[in-house]
Amino acid sequence: MHEDPEMPNYGKRGRGKKFVEGMVVAIEPMINMGTKNINQLSDGWTILTKDGKPSAHFEHNVALVNGKPELLSTFAYIDAALGVVNTVEEEFRKKPVLDL
Repeated sequence: MHEDPEMPNYGKRGRGKKFVEGMVVAIEPMINMGTKNINQLSDGWTILTKDGKPSAHFEHNVALVNGKPELLSTFAYIDAALGVVNTVEEEFRKKPVLDL
């Protein structure tokens, strides 16, 4: 999912590159219990919060297919293993595409 053209998952509506048919974007939030400030280790990959509090990172991959967002990644397998009922992904699929 990390290929050109780079599509940052931040910015302001109406600015930046246009998300067009067939493109895929990786939405990669970092959820921190403390500060948003981070340190990147010398390996160029590892990120830690500056305050050392717990943090989590996950990724969803979304493609624009036939004018609608298609969720390529899923937590359904994890939910099923845990016996959790989760309708978030289904609700996402029903939402209209935003005019970005």
